[in-house]
Parts: sequence; structure tokens; C-alpha cells
Amino acid sequence: MKDVIIIGAGPIGLCCAIEAQKRNLEYLIIEKGTLVNSIYNYPTNMTFFSTSDKIEIGEVPFIAHNPKPTKEEALEYYRRVALHWKLSVNLYEKVDTFTPLSSGGFSIKTSKGEYKTKNIVMATGFYDFPYLLNIPGEELPKVSHYYKDAHPYFGMDVAIIGAGNSAVDVALEIYRKGAKSVTMIIREKEIGKNIKYWVRPDIINRIEESTINAYFNAELTKITPEEVLIKTPSEEIQLKNDFVLAMTGYQPNFTLLKSLGISFEKDEYNTPIYNKDTMESNVKDVYLAGVVCGGLKTNKWFIENSRVHAPIIMEHISKK
Repeated sequence: MKDVIIIGAGPIGLCCAIEAQKRNLEYLIIEKGTLVNSIYNYPTNMTFFSTSDKIEIGEVPFIAHNPKPTKEEALEYYRRVALHWKLSVNLYEKVDTFTPLSSGGFSIKTSKGEYKTKNIVMATGFYDFPYLLNIPGEELPKVSHYYKDAHPYFGMDVAIIGAGNSAVDVALEIYRKGAKSVTMIIREKEIGKNIKYWVRPDIINRIEESTINAYFNAELTKITPEEVLIKTPSEEIQLKNDFVLAMTGYQPNFTLLKSLGISFEKDEYNTPIYNKDTMESNVKDVYLAGVVCGGLKTNKWFIENSRVHAPIIMEHISKK
């Protein structure tokens, strides 16, 4: 039986494994995708908000070409961390069920086997379940909730849903890489103040000069193979359209958390219940780490401010 199994091989899951290793705990990471799977699925040319030192883990220096590292630099860094610490991690292995054992601990069944553990750490992030538009046509192949790079949209009419940092970055990049037209459909009345300070003037200027179109106080109501239907306070607009990029955000795997018996606060963010001093959830011997602690408030926890969860958790486990 393992001392602890960590679900998720993102930066915080890796951090938890390192802290377990430091305390001679027998551990295993189980990850349904690749190493740091969420980062791997970020846009190809993404640059982090944080400086490289803020997302370091395991006392391994992160040396980047610029203060804010790129996605590719981050992937190289976390591969190096995993190799440096010789981390025990099973990749491409999906968790199916958790079963409490009468003698204490848990049995975890996965797509590849079954494991027993005294403790579980849920470090599952939030990038796997996009907020859906729930409108006709969302299932069409022209619609995506993820964005990799601009090349497929060259010469195309593209609609972008949302006005967060991801939507703004996508709009600017595909406009500059030769999209025929870029149209942003935004529920709010303006570009928000939370947009990266070095990007916000750029998007505002592009909208003002009409090189990027924007409809504010608007929503997408229908998608067809050739068009999109947009509703504004004054009219409904039909636009020729080749692709829809719905940059509407993502949410944690609540189903997986609930299957463990984890309870949630009665708040607008569906925040999971846990002890802030130990990171233990309402379920004994089940801990939460990283962004999953914020529920739907996915902008509360980042790598830089949730790295501290790992030593707190492993210290509590090692003392039991």
C-alpha cells in the first residue's frame, strides 16, 4: 500500500511528489494525459504571466530567455524537474473509481490497474472541462473551446467568444497571422480591466480602428455551417463564418471530486471544503492541492501561490 497517491501530474502534483520523496513517503502520481498536460494544451506561442522564478519547483532553477517564460520553455523545465527527482509517475492512465477500504485507506481503479493507498492528493487542475455555450450548432466541427495556433485560420472568417486574456490573445494573434476577419462577441460592455496591461491597449486600438470587429453586450445564439447569429440589445446579426473559438473558460472535474465524497461550500464558486491549515478535505485522508481548491474561481490559485500546498500536505501526512 502506498503512503500517498497524487492524482494529476501538473506542476503542483509534481511539487507534491517531490515533497513526499523528501519525507521518504512511498508515493505515485497518476495522470490521465501527458506530463503537465494542461500546459501542453496551452496555445503554442503562450507566454506565462509569472516570471520563471515564481513557477520553479523542487529547488530546480528555471532559466528562461526572458523574464516571462514561454510554454515550450515550461515544458522543457518540468520534464527536467521530473528527471532530476526521478519522479514516480504513471502517464496516460485515467482514474475510474475510488473505494474506501474497511481497514483504512483507499482502492483506486484506473484504466490500467488497481492501487491501494493510505492517502490521496487531488491536484487535478481545471483545464479539461470547458464552459459550454449550450446553443444550437455548438457540436459542429468548426467550433472549438481550445486554441493551439493561428495557422488553420489563415484566410478564414473567425468568431471569438469571450473577452478574457485568452480571447484577447487569440484575437490579436489570428488577426496578425492573416485571418480574413476576426469578430469578438463579448457579453460585457467593454474590454475588462483584468486584461494584461501590455495587451489591453493593443486590443482596444484594433477594435477602434475596426481591424478587429467587436460586439459588446452581445451573445452568440446559434451556429450554422456557414454563419453565426449574434444577439445585441438592439438587433440580431447574421455573419458569414468559418470557425468559432469559444474562449469561455474551464472548470474542475467536480464529478471526480464528488465521487470521493468531497463536499462544497454553498457559494457561487462551488468551492470544495478543506482545512486551510492541512489542505485535508472533509473526507479524511483526502487532500486538495493547487487550482482545484478554488472551485469555479479558477483565477484564485496559480503555480506561484499554490506551491506551498505541497509541503503542508506532505508534512501533515508524514506526522500521522
